Amino acid sequence: MLMDYSRLLAALIPIVNKASDEIVKVYNSEYQIRSKSDDSPVTDADMLANAAILDGLARLSPDIPVLSEESSLPAYEERVNWARYWLVDPLDGTREFIKRNDEFTVNIALVENHSVTLGVVGLPVQKVIYAGLVPDCKAIKMTVATQVDIQARKFDPDRAILLTSRSHVGEALKKAIAQFADASGSLEVKPVGSSLKLCLLAEGRADIYPKLGPTSEWDTAAGQAVLEAAGGALWTRDGKKLLYNTGDLLLNPDFVAVSDSQYAWKSHAPVFFE
Repeated sequence: MLMDYSRLLAALIPIVNKASDEIVKVYNSEYQIRSKSDDSPVTDADMLANAAILDGLARLSPDIPVLSEESSLPAYEERVNWARYWLVDPLDGTREFIKRNDEFTVNIALVENHSVTLGVVGLPVQKVIYAGLVPDCKAIKMTVATQVDIQARKFDPDRAILLTSRSHVGEALKKAIAQFADASGSLEVKPVGSSLKLCLLAEGRADIYPKLGPTSEWDTAAGQAVLEAAGGALWTRDGKKLLYNTGDLLLNPDFVAVSDSQYAWKSHAPVFFE
């Protein structure tokens, strides 16, 4: 079945806005912080946003299954047969939410045959939405008053900007960044929370985001769609595109996201590649 990605995108915007409204209500109140089985934090904002998204997607596309971080996860034996599904992180960056630094996002992606084809990333506090329609090579940034196309930028070694996580930077990555800095003409390192990092790459505001450490598939899918639609790329360390729903675990391998997908990154930054 051919998908009308523009129609789907238009229908996703109010769903993201509803989830964002639920998040902001909790953000501006006193709330409880709980721990999940993996010791990661969760709040009412995560669960209320999840409920809003599940309700919206059920109305929009009742025939497309949904895989969400905050819902029970179907076994691989079931989802291996999914040619198309929604992949959702209702609140990416819960630690940033708790720290109140505004760098948390709502993420909804459409995955088809293991690749992301449509992604929407909402920033609840800023009232900004990034969207990527991969087959159409179209990436968009929307605010309350404006909508503009965005494009990833060409790499200039003399003004390189590298993004890192605010909350998860291990020693291996610190060492790799130091080696990359030594080999670069100029390098600015910026810590940024959540999938916003991938959107900044897509918007041409940074050049590279290496991730050496665990992430889950719902952490990257929507942002990857925005980035790919803008002309960037997200690769595993062997230089292959990051794919989804390929095994029992929902964990990503280490990866490197870049704004300029045509640049010879393996030669310029071999420390980030195998």
